[in-house]
Amino acid sequence: MPLSLHSPMLIPFRFRLPVALLAPALALSCTQTPIAESNAGLAAQRRLGAAPDTAGYQRKAPQDPNGIGKYYMGRQIAHVMGHEAAPWLERSDRQQQEGTDVLLRNLRLKPTDVVADLGAGTGYFSFRMSQLVPQGRVLAVDIQPEMLDKVRAASAERNITNVEPVLGTVRNPNLPAGSLDLVLIVDAYHEFDHPREMMRAVRNSLKPGGRVALVEYRAEDPELHIKRIHRMSEEQARRELEAVGLKFVENNKSLPQQHLLIFQR
Repeated sequence: MPLSLHSPMLIPFRFRLPVALLAPALALSCTQTPIAESNAGLAAQRRLGAAPDTAGYQRKAPQDPNGIGKYYMGRQIAHVMGHEAAPWLERSDRQQQEGTDVLLRNLRLKPTDVVADLGAGTGYFSFRMSQLVPQGRVLAVDIQPEMLDKVRAASAERNITNVEPVLGTVRNPNLPAGSLDLVLIVDAYHEFDHPREMMRAVRNSLKPGGRVALVEYRAEDPELHIKRIHRMSEEQARRELEAVGLKFVENNKSLPQQHLLIFQR
């Protein structure tokens, strides 16, 4: 979501409860020089003598104060924001800023598809996808009960019957195995505490040929007013998702500021 220099928040809601409140840092968000996650991680490893474990994780001091002391494949995992930021998800100019209608069109959903919105929050995308799969269903996954309460209330108010709230954990989205046509992850993956475990579970939830649509702000774009740690490069995203057995299909470049990366089981 594009941010103006006067925006009160630099990042949207994320997938779990907040571990820190992120103060605005406009200078950092506007002037950081983009770096490759892999190069940064290797440099830090050499400097600090930290060795990755067998799963690709490292524990060490944060290079960026907006991240946690955990790294995955050389990428520092970001802090998250919680349900207190729910109004940010439903702001009136989100469609214009992010091109959410374009994103939904490019998912190419079929009326009978079963899809998951991983890190659903208030259900912004869940309810929009529900209209595109009238004979299917949408699993709105979040680990915050407060957000799922909002999804239930909105479903009742709008008389929507094909959106199902699912309570996940930081390691497992609790999706049924081999049952999903698509899993959508919007601006949340880079903050997963356990990205390898989560994406293994996501892969197992897909039907043969099922897809993952990963949406992340482009690290390659130096003009974005989004902190560097809250962006991902195509190279890094591919490295991480291919490591769990997902096949890269395309980088759809239709969105104004985000990657739309499609992977397939």
